[in-house]
Amino acid sequence: MRLWEIFLLALALSADAFSVGAAVGLRHNRFRQIFRLSFHFGLFQALMPLVGVLLGTLLLELVKTWDHWIASLILVALGVKMAVTALKGGEERAKDVDLTRGKSLIALSLAVSIDALAAGIGLPAANAPIAISIAIIGAVAMLATAAAMMMAEFIGRRFGKWSEVIAGVVLVLLGVKILWEHIAGM
Repeated sequence: MRLWEIFLLALALSADAFSVGAAVGLRHNRFRQIFRLSFHFGLFQALMPLVGVLLGTLLLELVKTWDHWIASLILVALGVKMAVTALKGGEERAKDVDLTRGKSLIALSLAVSIDALAAGIGLPAANAPIAISIAIIGAVAMLATAAAMMMAEFIGRRFGKWSEVIAGVVLVLLGVKILWEHIAGM
């Protein structure tokens, strides 16, 4: 696998991180929050292929059975919560729950990086340099998340609570898309 192919893989794997980063960035856009979410998305995107490489096909069947359900449920639940909170006008209450901390941070990081686990399983077969691949995948996810969160702040100022409602719907649709792709691919 060539360097440009690894970069394209990293871009594809970071698409979910970008989408979720944009949605979360509407509500959480202070420097610390952008750094925290970007760092963790990049870290998880880098660690999951490493886990995939180490566990190989042993874990593939187990992950393949449940990955779409886990990612879908996390994204749909967070999306519904975000949209409902914005519609209720609970902007102050919504800011109390920081999605860039604690359990929410871990759940989102796992949800956007599950695909990277499967990609990691295929890296050795593609003769990809593992360390370089992992570094590129993590860095691209981190940069994509940070860029999305910064753009979201600008959009959020222009459209207010409706941007949060739309972001919640986007998270729900992303969760449904993951599930649909699995079901359609069966």
